[in-house]
Amino acid sequence: MRRPPRTAIGALAAAVLIGLLPSAAADTGAGGPRLKGCPVFGADSWWNTDIRALPEHPRSAQWLAHMSTERDLHPDFGPSFGEGPDYGIPITVVRRRHPRVRVHFGYAAESDRVRYPLGADTRIEGGRNADGDRHAIVVDRDRCRLYETWSTRARNGRWSAGSGAVWSLRSHQLRPDGWTSADAAGLPILPGLLRWSEVRSGRVRHAIRFTTDRTAREHLWPARHDAGSADGAAYPPMGARFRLRADFSTDGFSQHARTVIEAMKTYGLVLADNGSPWYFQGERNAHWPKRLIADLKRVPASAFVAVDSSSLMVAPDSDQARPPGS
Repeated sequence: MRRPPRTAIGALAAAVLIGLLPSAAADTGAGGPRLKGCPVFGADSWWNTDIRALPEHPRSAQWLAHMSTERDLHPDFGPSFGEGPDYGIPITVVRRRHPRVRVHFGYAAESDRVRYPLGADTRIEGGRNADGDRHAIVVDRDRCRLYETWSTRARNGRWSAGSGAVWSLRSHQLRPDGWTSADAAGLPILPGLLRWSEVRSGRVRHAIRFTTDRTAREHLWPARHDAGSADGAAYPPMGARFRLRADFSTDGFSQHARTVIEAMKTYGLVLADNGSPWYFQGERNAHWPKRLIADLKRVPASAFVAVDSSSLMVAPDSDQARPPGS
């Protein structure tokens, strides 16, 4: 899932990254997805931008040829039927007074080495004794700050992780180019997770994170990092964005499934990590309907096309997106 760090950026870049300097603290504006009163990077974030009008990427057919499009999508969240915690990446919400702890990082040169609000209440993907990616996502709702770690462990009161990243949810500031995060693409995980509250409301207003098994050794804006094993432009890079075909019929799908399908048509999927082909992620939540999970397993990968989102870029170190066609 990861590779050794390529760069070591100085303390100044790290300070901007985690929102300690004014350039990273500009408010993203109203609108867009929210979580516990905080914006999730704002309506003008690349994650939250309508991509229906974007052109097909010139390499779409090549990428899809290496992405097992003969299969259907797989929702990587939902009930586990007694085999352990429900599937999905849990989100822990804390207040500003939550204790902060030091974390030892395997990839320290590309991690934000600040104190993280981790503790007995922190939920870890798969559970504390699980194998796998063991992501932890923590939102400080008072500061609107996001903390994410990968390969997260707590032993005898000491915390460790493969890597860790911190964002202001009000900022468009990206990580230094070349830095990983808790995701191979160097992007935040939270904005790409489906959440039950938004599906239940009938409106998902952001792109959705997904994985595939073989990726290129390159990344596209706004991704900052790659961990691929394939050379050449014929393989999909981290940050590639895919849109569900507009004429894909929702007949026979539940209303909740239609909400997710419309999001896939409007905001698409974002390639953010290596893993099983066409697995897309949601939060761990006991309320996910079984019918919804079953319906989403019927969406064919062959109904997607890669789009070229480069025209949305306002600045290379920002995830702010201009309106398509502007």
